[in-house]
Amino acid sequence: MAKIALEKNKIKQMNPLVLAFIGDGVETLRVRTRVALEDTSKAHALHLKTAREVNARAQSDKVEKILPHLTEEEAEIYRRARNSKSRHHAKNFSVVDYRRASGLEAVIGYLYLAGEEERLDEIFELMEEI
Repeated sequence: MAKIALEKNKIKQMNPLVLAFIGDGVETLRVRTRVALEDTSKAHALHLKTAREVNARAQSDKVEKILPHLTEEEAEIYRRARNSKSRHHAKNFSVVDYRRASGLEAVIGYLYLAGEEERLDEIFELMEEI
């Protein structure tokens, strides 16, 4: 991925659900890449494998693993996104799972936009331990 490094103050002013939107894309790309490198299946099978990891319930479960490891700054971004009102939620998952997943995605989006690649790697390593 191309390195991006915006000012943290500018990123913090962004709508937390926009950070979640970006974070979802970053997580999806990373998981797709890992799955494709680990498995020689066809594209549809790779998609299904990725979808099992990048969905509201799986992300909500991952939150439990990483919450104790978040910095105060990251925890604040997580809370802002989790508590943000959204017009919709994933139809197959609970509102709680969806909001927690949005919080996780916002942290990922924040770290990506801040250019915090090492920290992003640490977060993904924690998430993969589940």
